[in-house]
Amino acid sequence: MRPVASLRVQVTSRAPTMKLLAVLALVAAAAPFLGRAAGQGGGEGGGPLPFAAGAAPAGCDIGQGEWVYDEEARPWYQEEECPYIQPQLTCQAHGRPDKGYQHWRWQPRGCSLPSFNATMMLEMLRGKRMLFVGDSLNRGQYVSLLCLLHRAIPDGAKSFETIDSLSIFRAKDYDATIEFYWAPMLAESNSDDAVVHRLDERIIRGAPMDKHSRFWKGANILVFNSYLWWMTGQKIQILRGADYDMSKDIVEMEAEEAYKLVLYQVVRWLEHNVDPKNSRVFFVTASPTHTDLTDTCNSTMMANSSRTWGDKAEGGNCYKQTTPIADASYWGSTNRAMLRVTGEVLATSRVPVGVVNVTQLSEYRRDAHTQIYKELWAEPTPEQRADPRSYADCTHWCLPGVPDTWNELLFWKLFFPAYDQLL
Repeated sequence: MRPVASLRVQVTSRAPTMKLLAVLALVAAAAPFLGRAAGQGGGEGGGPLPFAAGAAPAGCDIGQGEWVYDEEARPWYQEEECPYIQPQLTCQAHGRPDKGYQHWRWQPRGCSLPSFNATMMLEMLRGKRMLFVGDSLNRGQYVSLLCLLHRAIPDGAKSFETIDSLSIFRAKDYDATIEFYWAPMLAESNSDDAVVHRLDERIIRGAPMDKHSRFWKGANILVFNSYLWWMTGQKIQILRGADYDMSKDIVEMEAEEAYKLVLYQVVRWLEHNVDPKNSRVFFVTASPTHTDLTDTCNSTMMANSSRTWGDKAEGGNCYKQTTPIADASYWGSTNRAMLRVTGEVLATSRVPVGVVNVTQLSEYRRDAHTQIYKELWAEPTPEQRADPRSYADCTHWCLPGVPDTWNELLFWKLFFPAYDQLL
């Protein structure tokens, strides 16, 4: 594996040395791209987008490309080196016999972009607050980012704590926080408990989302996601009352319509609470599932069958898969209508929302899920142990792994946005 010493800052006289190294890293990483940004205006005032250090090449679509096996460049960190990974994502610690899933690097087609640089990112976040909002997949991306950054920070200069739905990582020398807030449906719902939320029914409140959004205020960078919890195969219940008393006024809506309603609420909140002159907003698209068994989280039959991968086994899924899908035209079970709603609603926002499209590139990665190599919520029954496919988790991702690539895309979108995003 390629050493990651370039991401580590060794400090004797800490503050001046760290700042100098950070500035040098920032200049070195951005230099080839700064010319593209010169003279390009970004909203009112004619300046570039906040946090932009340069621009991606014209016509560069970072969501289109291929997975390249690269043992020297990936992974960026080792599982045991990152103390923030939850036991539900530590596949090696739970006996996964292969490591190939860690060595794949995403190469955008026709794009030459700078590599992820932890020191640069921390310097750009100096004095700022970055907040991820969403479900366990967004939390996985959040934890991945902490793993990518933490080696660039001395042990005594960082802290981590979780209070109810909010997790906070502090980079003390940078006066920066990177946070995660649990809100799987973005709106207030019966799934809002950050620990106990495995419920069959989905109930959301139709009123404003003040319970959650009060925690979002003041963030300089917001990274939202929401998809998995809508895909129950059932209608979503909308509560109009003041509490979760089922005798109150409840209406049912198709998931697509309820999702649209909530996204419009998010857009309205952004327009009233976020200043695009100094803040950025992103939305991460759907993370795919690779199974044709009954999904234990959603209790619904998924169409993303291993038989479409060329595996003829009945009831196959991600279990024992060790290589990505090679067919570039492959599309699995991800609901296109929900993706369309995401794009249509966010496009109406007067506050620009950068869409981080992780769906297609993740569709190929049947090999990178946690499978059975994780801390389980319940001990498998003898029948399940006889057929491990029956309890394999084909939704969440091992770390290090695919969420690291999502953060690489976020890094590019945040610091080197496409040319037309700077106009």
